[in-house]
Amino acid sequence: MPNQRDEAADDSPADLPCLEKLDSPTGSPPTASLSSLMELENCVSNLSLAHEIVVNKDFCFKPKSPPTDSLEGRVTEIVHRAFWDSLQEQLNTDPPNYSHAVVLLQEVKNMLQSLLLPGHVRLRSQLEEVLDMDLIRQQVDHGALDLPRLSAYIINTMASLCAPVRDPHIRALRDLQDPVELLREIFRVLGLMKTDMVNFTIQSLRPHLLQQAVQYERTKFQQILDQQSASLDYTSAWLQAAASGEAMAVRAQSDSPAPDSRGPVSPTAVLTRAYMSLLHWDQHDQKYPETALMDRARLDALGQQLQMLVLEASVLLLTSAHCGGSVFSLQGFVGKLRPAIAALLEGSHNREADLKAALLGIGDVVLQQVTEAVSGQGGAALPQENLDLLRGQISELWKHNNPVRTLIGERVQGFLQAMLQGGPAKRSPELPASLRLVSAELAELGTAFERIVHFNRTVFGPFFAPILRKLLFPPGETETAEDSR
Repeated sequence: MPNQRDEAADDSPADLPCLEKLDSPTGSPPTASLSSLMELENCVSNLSLAHEIVVNKDFCFKPKSPPTDSLEGRVTEIVHRAFWDSLQEQLNTDPPNYSHAVVLLQEVKNMLQSLLLPGHVRLRSQLEEVLDMDLIRQQVDHGALDLPRLSAYIINTMASLCAPVRDPHIRALRDLQDPVELLREIFRVLGLMKTDMVNFTIQSLRPHLLQQAVQYERTKFQQILDQQSASLDYTSAWLQAAASGEAMAVRAQSDSPAPDSRGPVSPTAVLTRAYMSLLHWDQHDQKYPETALMDRARLDALGQQLQMLVLEASVLLLTSAHCGGSVFSLQGFVGKLRPAIAALLEGSHNREADLKAALLGIGDVVLQQVTEAVSGQGGAALPQENLDLLRGQISELWKHNNPVRTLIGERVQGFLQAMLQGGPAKRSPELPASLRLVSAELAELGTAFERIVHFNRTVFGPFFAPILRKLLFPPGETETAEDSR
């Protein structure tokens, strides 16, 4: 069962991790005691757990069991089998040896007590009375231990405490006759019940955490920064790169005679560009901004989904352009083609060779389905040179500078930027025609991305402000920066 975490920020000095700066040579980093490092790790762990609970509505703990075909799984199975075989031998002696069984009963009692709520006063008292370990030891000494009666009480107590989803497990326990197998299953089901209790507690805490989340994360993050000499170096570099890119874009538009050319660089535009860059971050680059580190797994996953959507939309656009509306508008054609494209693209984002192979397979599938659709309608077959050209253009989509892929990517970037600039209360911007076929998936991705960005900006706005002020408004210039939150 996971360790208990802080439910709210504690402003007391005792809650602050304290790294002891011991004597060290000049220029070398200060050293820290093991206990201080553990305190810092605990602070980071508390912050990560609270953040996960707040941003991931599906977050829950699951029982951990190693794969049966792994080394850990095989060792675990051998150790467990030896443990329960030893208990079986003790109970099979004449008279039975209950020394090991008494220890297990004590553990069962402790686990049941951990599942009790403050209002379970009567049940707690009854548990102490029936599973009185001193009395049980006396019964063992006099050969009067009634193990079936105790087992029945334990099962009934579990039935009164478990979630409805565990009722089948409880019924299965009642059918077991072998005491060793029964104890083994009792421990297994109690483990599931403890996990259920932890997840119930998380669900109960979520509304309270949501109310305090911004201030709590800010406070905890500041505590961590107080112990870090590097401070926000990666965040500063991330924002500086975005500011440079935005400045270049502004200069490019300033040279244009268009009437909507923009003025000075906006802090909001810099943040939008910075967050957009996280969707294309190199997974092997460890210089990730500290302020977005807790969301890196989510943002990396969204970036992979985005790449797959761009490729899928590119394939659909090429197919539509080559085959014309007569084929592409056939009922069921797109609905049959899209799952095949998505299945072949799955898992192809990590290696260039995998993407090339996937696109070759997609080209064959597209040509097959186009040919079947045309023949099914009784129309004339498409010229072979057109089909070969379509296959070739699809296979070229692996290149990042491919014109079609670049066009679709720019449209997607524009859509996501519009969502970020619109804010959480405004409706999604209208999709360009080239993205209508993936509109549902893109809107879902954009909503998830916007929620992460909005919460991150709200929490870390005060940390961004001085960095942006230094980047965009050097000393001596008038500070008219927008609120970075």
